Amino acid sequence: MFDSHTHIHFPAYDKDRDETIKRAKEAEVKMITVGTNLETSREAIKIAEKYPDDIWATVGFHPSHVSSENWYFDKNEMQKPIHEAFHIDNFKEIATHSKVVAIGECGLDYFRIRKDDLKIKDSQKKAFVEQIELARQFQKPLMIHCRPSKNSDDAYEDLMPLVKDFNLSKIIHFYVGSLNTTKDLLKIGCSFTFGGVITFVRDYDEVIKFLPIENILLETDAPYVTPEPHRGQRNEPAYVVEVAKKIAELKNISLEEVIQRTNENNKIIFGI
Repeated sequence: MFDSHTHIHFPAYDKDRDETIKRAKEAEVKMITVGTNLETSREAIKIAEKYPDDIWATVGFHPSHVSSENWYFDKNEMQKPIHEAFHIDNFKEIATHSKVVAIGECGLDYFRIRKDDLKIKDSQKKAFVEQIELARQFQKPLMIHCRPSKNSDDAYEDLMPLVKDFNLSKIIHFYVGSLNTTKDLLKIGCSFTFGGVITFVRDYDEVIKFLPIENILLETDAPYVTPEPHRGQRNEPAYVVEVAKKIAELKNISLEEVIQRTNENNKIIFGI
């Protein structure tokens, strides 16, 4: 089984990272640990080097780092709430590492900014476009973070023209879009990850039932959004099996088929 988007290198695991990874291995879960700025991207590579058979990395710059005004902080926290200058050349230096399988997470996040704040939106788009070009240069997939304003698909609408001509794999992490937006994103070749939230709310059921299994990946986004029956605890990659179970239920197929097909999707997209 594959957790295609986790953050096992974040400080939330500093006290028991090896034990957490051991539990994942016992559950036969491999993972991609995802960078969110230069520092965490380098840390992701270090962890992937330490566990070469079980962990791979991505390198990227999260849109929320573009401005300190729209950064959020979580009780499970993973990193400092900082504004950081984005320099694409820093990521070029590490993007070619053998353990790096994608560029990201990068994209657009409008959830905690004013809808009329065009300055932050433009800054996010600029950083994202540079990372799209980096992915194109090194022929790597994009691990996309795209979070719209509440009760809106606005970030997805802005995303589509930026990625429609990107011909490598495009993975929309923690997807929350409407069915109509899903259809538009599917037309331009996107895949979609779903995590623990689908085990305790029904907002995603229609989209998951609609999507072909070929376009679905499993994730935890650990340490965040812990699935049932583990809610209230810190999330971890071993819990991705709960996501797989819910996908199987919603699509009326076996758990074994979900695991097999999503494993195949990871091989095709990331080459692992």
